[in-house]
Amino acid sequence: MIFVPLPFVVALLLFIVQIRLLRQEDWRAPEKRPFLLLIGIYALQSVLIGIRWGYDVLAIMPVQAILAATIAALAWVSFRSLTLEGPRSFAHLWPHALPAVLIAALLVFWREPMGVALIFIFLGYGAALLWLARHGPDGLIASRLDGALLSYRSLLITAAALIAAAVADIYISLDFDRTGGTHGGAIVALGNVITLLVLGGAASIASGAQPAEEQSLETPPAPPLMPTEEDGAVAASLDALMQSREIYRDPELNLNRIARKMSLPARRVSIAVNRIHGVSVSQYVNEFRIRSACDQLIKTDEPVTRVMFDSGFISKSNFNREFLRVTGTSPTDFRRRRIIGMADTADAKVPAFVSR
Repeated sequence: MIFVPLPFVVALLLFIVQIRLLRQEDWRAPEKRPFLLLIGIYALQSVLIGIRWGYDVLAIMPVQAILAATIAALAWVSFRSLTLEGPRSFAHLWPHALPAVLIAALLVFWREPMGVALIFIFLGYGAALLWLARHGPDGLIASRLDGALLSYRSLLITAAALIAAAVADIYISLDFDRTGGTHGGAIVALGNVITLLVLGGAASIASGAQPAEEQSLETPPAPPLMPTEEDGAVAASLDALMQSREIYRDPELNLNRIARKMSLPARRVSIAVNRIHGVSVSQYVNEFRIRSACDQLIKTDEPVTRVMFDSGFISKSNFNREFLRVTGTSPTDFRRRRIIGMADTADAKVPAFVSR
């Protein structure tokens, strides 16, 4: 019977995910390319892990080490691209090739500190990703608003995975010192599973997909500071833009696009929305979308799915979740109550929109 290591199966799944993403029309978007490359490198690393631990081929270990350093740096570059108002130049990206170069140099000239170097690389990029997450979902200005929360969660998962990888390397080093590596294989296998989870998050970001079932709501922003006159002016300008041009109907809308239309920095727009309305930008935009959906559900007989797309949503789970958050009921129940004359009774909750 042919032995097929589990990491090979993981690699096959990752390659399938990558092919699915490549078949999407918007895969050429600058912010999505790093994630596609990241998925490919994860898949390659999974193959190498299968060869190393499935067939005990030690010769590929140097390549594994170089790829590990590359993965940490590329994870940072990928998520960092979601926080930028424009693509980064090569001058800003080339320093992140240095970790892989450092590991390659140590492999040639001085192998002893290589393990320590990898630990510091993982810890450094993990901490950098946590720092990147300090602004919350609104900080990922290039991420589609319909999937900003998922992108943010994937960022946190990736940061935790890199830090966990550093801790695992420390444990493996201690295990080799004490037992000669008795538990090393099991730890690596567990690390490969964590890698798959991280890649699932990265793939979701690249594709803009939402999970089929997602129950938790977006965490509201921290209590806003006292709004300024400038905050009020920015918020009023944004309200006018939403109402006059209905840009919320664009399913690919993100904070970066909104800021460009207003000729303002994305952070300035985000702060104004947080302080004036007390919600995140994605929640703010989704309330305009839900308002439009409510209007269509009352005035037309269009299918709920068509109403969802016309309002700017592309994920059914996100549409239902946001509709419930704003109205207290589902789209189907909202329409049914209208049909039987209960839309204006106490049984039906009136949507409480943040802006009028």
